[in-house]
Formats: sequence, structure tokens, C-alpha cells
Amino acid sequence: MQVILEFLAFLRYRRRYWLWPLFILFIIIGLIVVAAQSTVLGPLLYTLF
Repeated sequence: MQVILEFLAFLRYRRRYWLWPLFILFIIIGLIVVAAQSTVLGPLLYTLF
């Protein structure tokens, strides 16, 4: 959790606005992976990708 907070502080301090979409994309991909492994959404996600 501390790494994420430090990364967000880095983005805010250095004004690296072009990194925000990449960060959001990683969060979305991580949530999809967690949802695919732990719920009934797994078969649906596997057929989509």
C-alpha cells in the first residue's frame, strides 16, 4: 500500500500526467484478474479474452 501512495505522490509532485492512464489501466487489469480467479465471472472473462 505504501508503494502505491509513494507512486501517487511522485505523479503529483513531478506532474507526470501521461502516466495516469497507465496507472489506471494496471488497476483495471488487476481487478479483472482478481475477479476472474475468485468469482463466477471467471468463465465469462475467459470467453471474452
